[in-house]
Amino acid sequence: QVQLVESGGGLVQAGGSLRLSCEASGRTFSNYHMGWIRQAPGKEREFVAGISRGVITTYYSDSVKGRFTISRDNVKNTVYLQMNSLKPQDTAVYYCAAKRLGTIVAVQWNYWGQGTQVTISS
Repeated sequence: QVQLVESGGGLVQAGGSLRLSCEASGRTFSNYHMGWIRQAPGKEREFVAGISRGVITTYYSDSVKGRFTISRDNVKNTVYLQMNSLKPQDTAVYYCAAKRLGTIVAVQWNYWGQGTQVTISS
């Protein structure tokens, strides 16, 4: 089992920045692809960003490309999501997720955190 705990959500004005963190425990962190998925009220879950295990490759949805940056620290067992130029439409619960295998650009993951609320005011 992999346990994931997110932090860093909050309320910011449009144009502002937030950094989300997700600390993992339970298994060897470096063996897992990591991702951030969000869900806005009344909408389905949406892939936001992902980062591979091993040779690092990053992936982004078109809606956040150029504004968000995903990174990982395998010593600290933590994945980050730096979010800049935030927009009201970025408002959602953001979930950290992990999987060992499979497509990274996806909403299906094996392990999930509890989620952290991000609210962007206009």
